[in-house]
Amino acid sequence: MNGVGEDSERVPEEVICWQNKLLFIADFSKFHPLSILSKKSVYDLRKKQEVCSFGAREKNALKMKKQTLELSQDQIISALSLMQERGFDRSNLLKMALEAMMRAERDIHNEEASDLGNGYRPRRAFAHGKTLELQVPRTRYGNFKPLLLSVLKDQDEEMHRLCHSLYTKGLTTEQVGDVFEELYGHNYSKQSISRMASATKEELLGWLERPLDPVYPMLFIDCTFVPVRREKSVAKEAFYTVLGVRADATREVLTIVNTPTESASGWETVLHDLKARGVGKVHLIVSDGLTGIEHATARQFPGCRHQLCVTHLKRNLLNRVRSNRKEELAQDLSEVFQIENPAHTPEDAIQAWKRFCLKWGRQYPAILKMGEDPRYALYFTVLDLPPSVRRMTWTTNWVERLNRDYKRVLKMRGALPNENAVIALMANVALTKRRYDHPVHNLKSAPQFPWVGTLK
Repeated sequence: MNGVGEDSERVPEEVICWQNKLLFIADFSKFHPLSILSKKSVYDLRKKQEVCSFGAREKNALKMKKQTLELSQDQIISALSLMQERGFDRSNLLKMALEAMMRAERDIHNEEASDLGNGYRPRRAFAHGKTLELQVPRTRYGNFKPLLLSVLKDQDEEMHRLCHSLYTKGLTTEQVGDVFEELYGHNYSKQSISRMASATKEELLGWLERPLDPVYPMLFIDCTFVPVRREKSVAKEAFYTVLGVRADATREVLTIVNTPTESASGWETVLHDLKARGVGKVHLIVSDGLTGIEHATARQFPGCRHQLCVTHLKRNLLNRVRSNRKEELAQDLSEVFQIENPAHTPEDAIQAWKRFCLKWGRQYPAILKMGEDPRYALYFTVLDLPPSVRRMTWTTNWVERLNRDYKRVLKMRGALPNENAVIALMANVALTKRRYDHPVHNLKSAPQFPWVGTLK
């Protein structure tokens, strides 16, 4: 803490006496109900001032310290303003005020608890873009805690929350450190930021291991590919996401898993792990057309129905014809699905699909083969559901939208050092999707699923 003599040349004479007597209390009405120094603080101040070489005016002022001084709020504010105008550093004023407040509070504690002072311990705080190195008073019995410490604790928690927010929004540890230096006036190394972020990673990875519901009416599954550093090289690897619809019609991400490539066997492993976390039954799984995916899901959840993504089918078909025929093909395909017709069944759609493939297969043999493949019947499972539910469940759009949100955060980071760093950022995106907390009420119009609760 800066001594009085150290700054006496810069402080106007008319406020030297106030500065010495207050040491500096500042505007206590904003910090603490105390407005005067205790006798112990005055005694400490007098001992310090005896060491300094003051002139006659200062020595006369010291004699006045034997009495406790009360000043009005206006007087204190006037002294503060005048000192700041004459160049007294604002951070030093704040440091002096906070330390004086804590010492005065300790004096009260000592009188009430018959305790004794026992020196000081350092504590760091931040204000006005600068670091304040405070000296927090201690007592012999160790049961004194200044009220100010709760404020500083809140500040530390705020720093960790800010680090969590910035890091999970895609900023690098270096960028987070730059923000902290601008806000708090202290340079944080990458290692310091990384240590603060490590708790965030552990929390997010733990969330992905939580117990799950025993029944899910629907699961939407899909992979996205993200560059990851492994074995001193960078390559894109598959990250599996399972988005579940719960029995109350809300949604949640069940898991995010990394393997280098996407495969049906990889999905079977992912679904097996979900069973180990409590999932016992799934009524419908929606996925893309990955070869063998339907067999993998059937082995893990027997009796579960499977819907292949219609958007992928449309894209595949449109890529097989010339540009001037794309519009006609899309119109014919809509007649196959008749998504808004409640009387249109999967059996009707399969027959229409075969006619569609015969028509277009005359010019494009690859489409003719599609009509002969019984696997394409899985694109029409959704037609067993009411029209209000069909458009929500005939594609993997929900999970693909989540994949885009992942990449919006990940593209700011480039190649991450390992798969856990990627999964932690993806998990935070999934965890903070507020829309998932709200039920998709239209889903409850499908009586095929075991919904719970009532619509409001």
